[in-house]
Amino acid sequence: MGASSSSRSLWGTSCRRETLAEPGSVLAVLPLLLLLGPGSTDGYKPVIIVHGILDGPEQFKNLSGFINEVHPGTEVQIISLFNIGKSMKPLWIQIPEFRKAIEKITSTHPEGVHVLCFSQGGLICRAVLSTSPNHNVHTFISLSSPLAGQYGDTDYLQWLPGCVKKNAYLFCYNKVGQHFSFCDYWNDPHHRACYLKGNTFLPLINGEIPHQHLTDWRENFLRIKKMVLIGGPDDGVITPWQSRFYHFKKRFPSFYKNDTFGLKTLDVRGDVSVCVQSGVKHTHWHSDFTVFKNCVERWLI
Repeated sequence: MGASSSSRSLWGTSCRRETLAEPGSVLAVLPLLLLLGPGSTDGYKPVIIVHGILDGPEQFKNLSGFINEVHPGTEVQIISLFNIGKSMKPLWIQIPEFRKAIEKITSTHPEGVHVLCFSQGGLICRAVLSTSPNHNVHTFISLSSPLAGQYGDTDYLQWLPGCVKKNAYLFCYNKVGQHFSFCDYWNDPHHRACYLKGNTFLPLINGEIPHQHLTDWRENFLRIKKMVLIGGPDDGVITPWQSRFYHFKKRFPSFYKNDTFGLKTLDVRGDVSVCVQSGVKHTHWHSDFTVFKNCVERWLI
């Protein structure tokens, strides 16, 4: 599908490939390349994909195909956990299982991996990165994820009779609501006190309330080398759409100003990239080749 785009990096460097000038130099290193074994000469790190709410591995075959089309031989692992309806289980139930699955993969790849996480999967990856002290994730790519929370009417809420954004907090900010994943990141700016008290997930991972793990989680998250934030205004599901870039009513929320989980540090050191794509609906982000070429491909090295 067609899409217009803009890509903004918060640092000015660009990647380029070096080539050996003389054929003789290739011969000189050939024995070493043979010793390293097959698949090691392309330099592409493995990619781990984490699906979103009401999704499963089946929905990400196109994305896996895109990766191997441009980077042949790349190992792509689409984690099959909490698929479809089970994705609505509480995030604190899901996160330990996703962490185990990711650690099993990373343990065999000391060179590091990339994680590419869609929608709710972006929040799962955020929490996994914060709660994993020894992870070796190089790049965290968040594909249309409500990182600063969700506040708006979406198709995912239609099964709740009469549920609209003005009263969803009554359901979400209690023990019953917190048994549904989407309530874990429901962020109602008009009921801030209820959000901080009744939401047991998002205020913790974004450091909006003090807790005993805050320092450790910040250090763990800052082990990543790059964070790529992808989204656009025509998504139709994630609202406000700027939540994908950690903006929520304010350009610089308190968790950025106070650097509670390391976002400001990443930004200052030049390791946050933002890619905005217009004309893309929420369910098309992972199957749109233009999005992949403009926003994802360059980071999968």
